[in-house]
Amino acid sequence: MSAAQLYTKYTRVWIPDPDEVWRSAEIIKDYKEGDKSLHLKLEDETLYEYPLDLQGNELPFLRNPDILVGENDLTALSYLHEPAVLHNLKVRFLESNHIYTYCGIVLVAINPYEQLPIYEQDVIYAYSGQNGGDMDPHIFAVAEEAYKQMARDEKNQSIIVSGESGAGKTVSAKYAMRFFATVGGSASETNIEAKVLASSPIMEAIGNAKTTRNDNSSRFGKYIQIGFDKRYHIIGANMRTYLLEKSRVVFQAEDERNYHIFYQLCASASLPEFKDLGLTCAEDFFYTSQGGDTSIDGVDDADDFEKTRHAFTLLGVKESHQIAIFRIIAAILHLGNLEIHAERDGESCSVSDKDEHLNNFCGLLGVEHSQMQHWLCHRKLITTAETYVKNMSVQQVVNARNALAKHIYAQLFNWIVQHINKALHTTSKQHSFIGVLDIYGFETFEVNSFEQFCINYANEKLQQQFNSHVFKLEQEEYMKEGIPWTLIDFYDNQPCIDLIEAKLGILDLLDEECKVPKGTDQTWAQKLYDRHACSHHFQKPRMSNTSFIILHFADKVEYQSEGFLEKNRDTVYEEQINILKASKYQMVADLFQDEKDAASTSSVGKGSSKISVRSARPVIKAANKEHKKTVGHQFRNSLHLLMETLNATTPHYVRCIKPNDEKLPFKFDPKRAVQQLRACGVLETIRISAAGFPSRWSYHDFFNRYRVLMKKRDLSKTDKKQICQTLLEDLIKDPDKFQFGRTKIFFRAGQVAYLEKLRADKFRAATIMIQKTVRGWLQRVKYQRLREAALIIQRHTRGHLARRLAEHLKRTRAAIIFQKQYRMLRIRRAFQRVRSATITIQAFARGMFVRRIYHKILLEHKATILQKYTRGWLARTRFRRLRGAALVLQCSYRRMKAKQQLKALKIEARSAQHLKKLNIGMENKVVQLQRKIDEQNKEYKLLNEQLSTLASAHSSEVEKLKKELVQYQQSQQGDGNQLVSLQEELEHLRLELEKAHGERKVVEDSYIKEKDLLRKRIADLEEENTLLKQEKEELNSRILCQSEDEFAQDTVEENIQMKKELEEERSRYQNLVKEYSRLEQRYDNLRDEMTIIKQTPGHRRNPSNQSSLESDSNYPSISTSEIGDTEDVIQQVEEVGMEKAAMDMTLFLKLQKRVRELEQERKKLQTQLEKKEQESKKSQVIETKTEVTSDHEDFAYNSLKRQELESENKKLKNELNELRKAVAERATQNNSSNDIQESYNLLLNQLKSANEELEVRKEEVLILRTQIMKAAQQKETGKNMEKISTNASWPNSDKHVDQEDAIEAYQGMCETNSKTEDWGYLNEDGELGLAYQGLKQVARLLEAQLQDQRREHEEELEALKNQVDELQEEMEKQHQAFLQTLQLSPEVQVEFGLQQEITRLTNENLDLKELLEKLEKNERKLKKQLKIYMKRVQDLEASQAPVPAERRWHECSMQSAVQRKEKDFQGMLEYHKEDEPLLIRNLITDLKPQTVSATVPCLPAYILYMCIRHADYINDDQKVHSLLTSTINGVKKVLKKHSEDFEMTSFWLANTCRLLHCLKQYSGDVGFMTQNTPKQNEHCLKNFDLTEYRQVLSHLSIQIYQQLIKIAEAILQPMIVSAVLENESIQGLSGVRPMSYRNRSSSMGNGDSSYTLDSIIRQLSTFHSIMSDHGLDPEIVQQVFKQLFYMINAVALNNLLLRKDVCSWSTGMQLRFNISQLEEWLRGKNLQQSGAAQTLEPLIQAAQLLQLKKKTSEDAEAICSLCTSLTTQQIVKILNLYTPVNEFEERVTVAFIRDIQMHLQERNDPPQLLLDFKHMFPVMFPFNPSSITMDLIHLPASLNLEFLNRV
Repeated sequence: MSAAQLYTKYTRVWIPDPDEVWRSAEIIKDYKEGDKSLHLKLEDETLYEYPLDLQGNELPFLRNPDILVGENDLTALSYLHEPAVLHNLKVRFLESNHIYTYCGIVLVAINPYEQLPIYEQDVIYAYSGQNGGDMDPHIFAVAEEAYKQMARDEKNQSIIVSGESGAGKTVSAKYAMRFFATVGGSASETNIEAKVLASSPIMEAIGNAKTTRNDNSSRFGKYIQIGFDKRYHIIGANMRTYLLEKSRVVFQAEDERNYHIFYQLCASASLPEFKDLGLTCAEDFFYTSQGGDTSIDGVDDADDFEKTRHAFTLLGVKESHQIAIFRIIAAILHLGNLEIHAERDGESCSVSDKDEHLNNFCGLLGVEHSQMQHWLCHRKLITTAETYVKNMSVQQVVNARNALAKHIYAQLFNWIVQHINKALHTTSKQHSFIGVLDIYGFETFEVNSFEQFCINYANEKLQQQFNSHVFKLEQEEYMKEGIPWTLIDFYDNQPCIDLIEAKLGILDLLDEECKVPKGTDQTWAQKLYDRHACSHHFQKPRMSNTSFIILHFADKVEYQSEGFLEKNRDTVYEEQINILKASKYQMVADLFQDEKDAASTSSVGKGSSKISVRSARPVIKAANKEHKKTVGHQFRNSLHLLMETLNATTPHYVRCIKPNDEKLPFKFDPKRAVQQLRACGVLETIRISAAGFPSRWSYHDFFNRYRVLMKKRDLSKTDKKQICQTLLEDLIKDPDKFQFGRTKIFFRAGQVAYLEKLRADKFRAATIMIQKTVRGWLQRVKYQRLREAALIIQRHTRGHLARRLAEHLKRTRAAIIFQKQYRMLRIRRAFQRVRSATITIQAFARGMFVRRIYHKILLEHKATILQKYTRGWLARTRFRRLRGAALVLQCSYRRMKAKQQLKALKIEARSAQHLKKLNIGMENKVVQLQRKIDEQNKEYKLLNEQLSTLASAHSSEVEKLKKELVQYQQSQQGDGNQLVSLQEELEHLRLELEKAHGERKVVEDSYIKEKDLLRKRIADLEEENTLLKQEKEELNSRILCQSEDEFAQDTVEENIQMKKELEEERSRYQNLVKEYSRLEQRYDNLRDEMTIIKQTPGHRRNPSNQSSLESDSNYPSISTSEIGDTEDVIQQVEEVGMEKAAMDMTLFLKLQKRVRELEQERKKLQTQLEKKEQESKKSQVIETKTEVTSDHEDFAYNSLKRQELESENKKLKNELNELRKAVAERATQNNSSNDIQESYNLLLNQLKSANEELEVRKEEVLILRTQIMKAAQQKETGKNMEKISTNASWPNSDKHVDQEDAIEAYQGMCETNSKTEDWGYLNEDGELGLAYQGLKQVARLLEAQLQDQRREHEEELEALKNQVDELQEEMEKQHQAFLQTLQLSPEVQVEFGLQQEITRLTNENLDLKELLEKLEKNERKLKKQLKIYMKRVQDLEASQAPVPAERRWHECSMQSAVQRKEKDFQGMLEYHKEDEPLLIRNLITDLKPQTVSATVPCLPAYILYMCIRHADYINDDQKVHSLLTSTINGVKKVLKKHSEDFEMTSFWLANTCRLLHCLKQYSGDVGFMTQNTPKQNEHCLKNFDLTEYRQVLSHLSIQIYQQLIKIAEAILQPMIVSAVLENESIQGLSGVRPMSYRNRSSSMGNGDSSYTLDSIIRQLSTFHSIMSDHGLDPEIVQQVFKQLFYMINAVALNNLLLRKDVCSWSTGMQLRFNISQLEEWLRGKNLQQSGAAQTLEPLIQAAQLLQLKKKTSEDAEAICSLCTSLTTQQIVKILNLYTPVNEFEERVTVAFIRDIQMHLQERNDPPQLLLDFKHMFPVMFPFNPSSITMDLIHLPASLNLEFLNRV
């Protein structure tokens, strides 16, 4: 292509500019060959004529099309030259704020001088695992490329970071190491990655300093090797250092500082541990104050010192060593402050003995003061004959002192580096490593010395390696594609390197001059002139004889020879070193002990402990100076070693650029940038690329991009490669401008721009044609529409004009009349207005004067009143102040006394003596109570004895009466006297009975009256309460009606807030479960590793007492009682173990609640202690009650005893009947006296009534008697158990009888029985005694009952009174609240009413909770008692039957049950204990989902539940515990084995959830049984409460769900970017951009290997079908897809935010289409309610943002209102990345982005740029009962479960 074709009108070019280096211009006239100038128009519209050099034929550089501006990779530019590179970097840096740009294999990093949010953890994860060319340029991308190549190619890698001071080398290297530490974190617990990062603050403190160019400039080079094992985890690291700038220790230029550690130590000198260092501020020391300002803006040296010390500690440096390091650093500062006094002769000098700094120096280093004082001012000269001691001048002493300070610091630097390497060293075998080289870039100053010479020498070596590597890569690429390789001429700097390091080169001559005794810098410079004057890279300055010029690859540098020899020798006097060797501090002595042996290995600043460089010949000791080789020689050797290491690795290059010298954020200085680009080799890379074929396209991408230039017949062909070849041959005539490779097309520089021009012309011509046709059609349509409209308008206009004329005439006549009337009215109104105003003004003026007078009088009166009240107030205030002061004094004094007394009491309370006193008191009380019990027992025995004596006396009296009765029968004559005596006794008994009846009647009447009164009062209170409730309901309804809308809104907001809090809490909880499972998995892995390590040959049997399920033995055992039962909880802790029980949160909560209950009970017992002491007699009753309560449990024995007593009572009844008949017969026989007959009738009636009373109380007495006799008859119960009637019922058992009265009654019955036994059968004579005893017992029982009823009614009355008082108080409170509410505004009334209602409901809820807990506690106790009874019955049955018979009986009963249940299956499965492992293996471990695919979903869960139910049915808690534990461990084992199998994980998630639902559905809880059928209710568990196992299964379900999500994400994640962002769902929509170096190797010829959206949809459908087939709950399926869609959204959006090539309008269209396809899939699967579509909202808004207009402020407002789910940073990032695909689109301007940022200032968005794609929503498992009954489950034969028996 000729120049005339390229340099045409409108073509843009670059021309040189003195200020901006390069300036853009546009050609306004076509160029023709032979023209002497180009006619240009600059960007400011000025015309410029650019002269051309006809001889050199040099035309200005062409500018790239706008579509290529801002490319990620400079090699993708069509025109590769310096102005194009500079402009691309400037646009990316200033407009898009992108600091990273690729240049082939080089990453160019521009220092932004501002902290950017692009280095967070989520950015590291976003770049991890990605291809380098797919993401935006970043230091993490280079690190990931190195890490990936190390793992893929099994080859070591290196990252070379270079640049001048202040360019950001150290920060870039630090971020690269952070990436490796995060991605390749150590697998062990050594935290080696943290130690690697901790070395940075130490090295910055001792090796970095402030310079004029950088506040934190690294004054040394370092190479850090990070070692990896075979799994590519970090196992260690090693550091090498190069060329520490020792001269900075003793000298700093203006506005510079010494190393940071000196200032950090001075800033922390006030700390106690540094008091003996003798330090003050940094301004007081010569070595730290030469640069002027000793502080850095924004840097806290004390805070940095703490970080340095923490890093030392983390790296294992002992505290003593740290103190020693700081002592040495302080000693260097004191050494610089020595005062050297010159003597009169001028050739000698001295240091004062009293020099404070010398004393501190010697004390801190532990050396002898006098020797150091002497040898600082003298030196030793050794000749062949003798040794001389020579004085030194002041300047010599200063130089020696400075040399000593530099040497001490250098040795300390090496020691610290060695210890860092020891801390980072590992004993494990290193498989590979990645090295990070942070080394100084090319430097040139006004005065360049030895340091700059070494730095530039190192850069020459690195540039040579860089050039050869780039050249090698280019050659490999051409050979790989089959392109003919032609030699590319590139700059080779080997001659310059030979000039420096070859034989008799600059370094050799420098070493030789250093050996000459009287060698000087001038003589060495003269030798350089003589030796290298003819070299092309060496020049002699015209105006100087002491400097020389070297032509480096980057620039020409002039070096001053002054100081070269001294710095190369690095002279330190041996006498001073020997003094330091003799230090009393071991560390100081060690610094210089091995100096001779390590001379060859310790380069200047080199601290490697691994690589040693030894000389081939032994070191010859110099006369009295040198102790090691020259600095130049050491540096050359270490540099050679470095180059060998780099050549053995795959290098990656990072070039850091300093954009300006003012350190201003995002300011770009083109001059400084070009200077650095030339120096760091970027332009050389561009030149090498441009010399060959820099532009490369795959056939597929080229076809898609330039298909518009192809002919229709060519497009019909199927071979894309042939079509591209045909097109290029037609368009580009010169075959040398392009080459066809195997997979790509190679273009020379400028050819892509030419093709882009042809494409744009084709589009422009098509656009013009379309515009012409459309505009013509629009104009024709417009003309026809205008003509028709004109005709209609004319017709209507003429009619309108005629009508308007007539209307005008009528209006004119009316207007005249209106004018006349209006003028008259206006003048009249004006006159009235003026008149009214005048009157008003007069009235107000007069009133004003009167008011002024009145106000004056009023103010005087008020002033008088104010004075009166003010004076009174002042007097009262003074009095109150005095009184208040007195009160304050009194209160203070009393408070002081009270505090003293309280303190004394507290001391006494804490003392052990006080506790002993308290315990003594308690012991005394216990002893007193025991004594009282003993006394009462004695008294009880005494009363029994007295009762027996009375009984005997009574029997004797009865015998006498019998005898008298016999005598009466024999002789009727003596009956009269005897009847009289009997009548008297009967009368006496009658009186007593009447008296008892009277008392009873009085008590009953009072009880009835009190009861009626209470009922009446309760009725009144209920009526009043009803009225209050009605009034309250009316008020509530009124309030609710007023505030219904507000309440609803508040309720919705509260519900939303509560849901959010619930979600957060659930998320935290599930994260804990996830962390627990992770730790558990890690524990298993470690245990497996330990097993493998410890395993010995042969088979080792586990101890029999250890279970294979020990890993999960922290599951709780079965407990029939839960929270309320402390004994079970304690037993559970003892069984499970304290460590494992501590893991169970439910157990902890139970114990905590039980402690609170015991504390409350303790307080109650303490308050009742005094009452119990006073009621000592009742203690026996309480014990008896306890025994009765415990004995009441034995139902069978009580029933038997009742039967016996009933038979006994029948005998007594018969005897009474016989006695009554006998008395009646005797009475009928005796007819002589009517009085006797009446007496006998009266006696019979009384006996009859007494008998009735006895009948009523008989059963109650018998019940109490049987309960008391239970303890004595306990042995006989076992014999009589077979005779027990289980259906017996006790009459009147619910009647309440006081225990004390019952005992008394029982004693009386015992007496009666004893008398009855003694009397035998009663006759007439014994009838009266029996009646007497019966009446006496009845009276006692009635009295006891009445007293008990009276006590109960009193208690009820008191409770009712308390209730009435509480209701009155509540009513008063409500009344007051109601009055207050009425005074408030309606809104406040509503809010207050709601608060009151919420408070009331909360209190009621708490009360109900307490009641519920009590009921649950009682229920659990009853369950426990039932369990105990069942165990007793089983034990009794077991004791009765022999052991072998039990097994036979069990088998027979099982067989009979099986036979019977074949007819009526109850939904239970029975198995033997020894078959449990087989059950777990067949049903869980070896089960495949396909085996049960044709059966009921979740069949294993149903089978397991039926087995659990049978174990519950037979009440075998050990079997239930073992089965559930084995099930859980088996599921975990299967999931661990199939950790990447989605189908298996889904299968067991469904079964685990179904088992959990079954345990809930059949638990017996009413809340879970609402949907059960009666048949299902029969299948509920009867004996065990498995709530805790439900919790464990819930945890297991969460773990399985998280594993399921992890597997699905691992499958989907590689597809997302390719399918959602890159795949062309709409063919031909997206335009293809030029390829960069980074993605050349990964691009394929046809692009068919990428995933499509259909592949993602197919995979999602597979997931859905698997979960649906397994019967997973629909709610869980919805949550799974919500999580997966969130991950799709996060991964796609993160890649969109980190990739410039996909941020275009066409990508937005493709993305929106792909999202609509995903939404359509959700609707097709009925998952629209899952919330999955909502998770795609950020991605949808990002797609819309790419498609919206981005020009005006209205567009900015639309974007801000639309993109609510995107953060401000994300919106700005997308706008910065937005790239037009073709020239018809426009870029987003910087002003528009600033406008967006202004609109989004009010948002409080988080600073996070990327979404956390690892975030997991908390999962919920809603209860989903099954409609299947257990008896309908069929066991397929394929499960091999024949050993299970249907029950």
